[in-house]
Amino acid sequence: MTESDDCVAGWCADEEWCAITCAAGVLSGKWHPVVVHRLLEEGALGFNRLQESVGDVSSTVLSDTLDGLESDGVVDRTVVSEKPFRVEYSLTDRGEDLRPVVAALHEWGEAHARATGCD
Repeated sequence: MTESDDCVAGWCADEEWCAITCAAGVLSGKWHPVVVHRLLEEGALGFNRLQESVGDVSSTVLSDTLDGLESDGVVDRTVVSEKPFRVEYSLTDRGEDLRPVVAALHEWGEAHARATGCD
């Protein structure tokens, strides 16, 4: 495991379920899986377009979410232009690898949303 891939908390080191904890940590924020899903579906997006696509999220919360995903190596932030200043967000290879995970979460949610009160 490289340093950039290391997301296993010290408290679970060497436990067989550490990988699950790592994955859950990356997608644990309320908006994290939504942002990853939107970037998987729509590709690279500017901040305003991403906010529109995500829906009812404040600029501050979206910014914090993107910062977290960027620090986890899932999202890449690229300055597209300086004047006017424009930034675009896209998934890294690590983020793209979440595609089957997000798809499985979606399928599970479709099958169980009513039973869990999420509808």
